Amino acid sequence: MHLEIVSPEATLFSGDVVSVTVPGLMGEFQMLENHAPIVSLLTEGDVKIQGDICIEEEFEDRFTSGAQGQKVLKIRSGTLELKDNRIVLLAD
Repeated sequence: MHLEIVSPEATLFSGDVVSVTVPGLMGEFQMLENHAPIVSLLTEGDVKIQGDICIEEEFEDRFTSGAQGQKVLKIRSGTLELKDNRIVLLAD
């Protein structure tokens, strides 16, 4: 599935991933390949990305390494849309 993380300044990440875990309003949830379409508001917390992730050098300092090779991005809030194995995450 394809993930695009967009901030007000730039597109922080765009690439294929295995899974994405996000901080939803009613708790953390995970999306995998062929997940049902969803639109969700996000709260402050960690976006956890699993897969063979390559972060552009200019944005590496915004991501940390998590458990089992995950890349983690801290956000204050955001909006997420998933449709047809394509996730667009607008992060603040």
